[in-house]
Amino acid sequence: MEKELTRGAGILMPVSSLPSKYGIGTLGKAAYDFVDDLVRAGQKYWQVLPIGPTSFGDSPYQSFSTYAGNPYFIDLDLLIEEGLLQRQEVEMIRWYEKEDQVSYELLWEYRYSVLKAAFERSDHEKTKEYRDFMEREKDWISSYSLYMACKEHFGNREWLSWKKDIRDRKMEALISYQVMLEKEIRFWEFVQYKFWQQWDRLHAYANEKGIQIIGDIPIYVALDSADVWVHPEQFLLDENHEPTVVAGCPPDAFSDEGQKWGNPIYDWERMEREDFAWWKKRIRAAARCYDVIRIDHFIGIVRYYKIPVNESAKKGSFAWGPGLKLLKALDESIGEAKIIAEDLGVLVPEVGEVLQKSGYPGMKVLEFAFDGKRENPYLPHNYPKNCVVYGGTHDNDTLEGYYDMLSKENRAYAMAYCQVKRKKKLTDAIIRIGYASVANTVIFQMQDILKKNNNARMNYPSTIGTNWRWRMKLHEFTTKKQKRLAKLANIYGR
Repeated sequence: MEKELTRGAGILMPVSSLPSKYGIGTLGKAAYDFVDDLVRAGQKYWQVLPIGPTSFGDSPYQSFSTYAGNPYFIDLDLLIEEGLLQRQEVEMIRWYEKEDQVSYELLWEYRYSVLKAAFERSDHEKTKEYRDFMEREKDWISSYSLYMACKEHFGNREWLSWKKDIRDRKMEALISYQVMLEKEIRFWEFVQYKFWQQWDRLHAYANEKGIQIIGDIPIYVALDSADVWVHPEQFLLDENHEPTVVAGCPPDAFSDEGQKWGNPIYDWERMEREDFAWWKKRIRAAARCYDVIRIDHFIGIVRYYKIPVNESAKKGSFAWGPGLKLLKALDESIGEAKIIAEDLGVLVPEVGEVLQKSGYPGMKVLEFAFDGKRENPYLPHNYPKNCVVYGGTHDNDTLEGYYDMLSKENRAYAMAYCQVKRKKKLTDAIIRIGYASVANTVIFQMQDILKKNNNARMNYPSTIGTNWRWRMKLHEFTTKKQKRLAKLANIYGR
């Protein structure tokens, strides 16, 4: 299977960041308009962050399910067109505090009541399309919907705090709660049906326009998720289903203290004995959803960091993962989809060896390039062809914010490398050298295309409460900006 990406350029733009009058980006008109904008900008790729339902902290990397879609992304105007909602029902609600910020508190308060109103009016259960959807997604949809119904029933507490019989998935309890929460289960099935209906149509439209969607999947799943509740045997948990060690990473360029994510760690030995069946199913679902799959924290497949549950990230230790054994299983499962390996972090020779043997393109981040060392692997003159270059990621400063953090010496080197004399020209120059590089693929965050400062930063690792909120305003991605990107794409053969 060909694993290199077609030479091209793209934009990292989370669905949540699309313009919308309903508080968060959705799969409606603004998404289709953005696809059209990408075409006019000479782009080939649209990269999104994970699209699953988010839990406490609103992180797309902590989802209730590896298979489900985010209910907030369901477009309300499309539901209005279907006759499932009345316009006044949604326009009377205050969906956000600021136009360029997601107000998750307001979404939590109002979005589900609106979706429940749509559910009450829907006759979807009588349609062949719905029956086909339920058959196609039968491996997860029923258990996920029961999980969400139970979560609501228990005051949205994590499943570990539910009554013991349903927490432990005793057969009698499963049957009892399926009967008791029948209507609520049907609602959550409806939500997923509408999400995937809208996503599949948008994805098809993007492909018709020559745009491939790059989707992000976290290497780990959230502890509070249907994935762990349904399959606790796949994780390193004690007899009460509590983790003894959790995932994270040691101190690195993103955090001096390291990061403690809290995700349970896989029982890799068991997974290998089962021929990685759990992972095969997961990657097949991702391959149906995306054209290119970016595996976040790819290095954890080779060497992972485990932290005792009651200790800080600095007290963790490394252990070896399945490496090429898992990657071979994934390759057998994904068909025509391709994989990007997020290989940032503490690298060891074994990681580099696995990456080389896998054939997957790794990542180069320009914000890591300007430390004054000419041999720095993130400098464009050191790139291999088979890689994806980014200005920065969702975990980084915006380019405009990044320059202010550089030392005087490193800023001078960056300006000399990019051949600019004024700092305000540096963002454009960084974008240009990314496009000019030998790297097959170049991706820049929309915040950097728009020259936003750190007020538009997406995430500060190891913090909670203010992340994942930035949104683009309507018409910010102007024709002028699109034409400039198209010109660069043309000049450098992208």
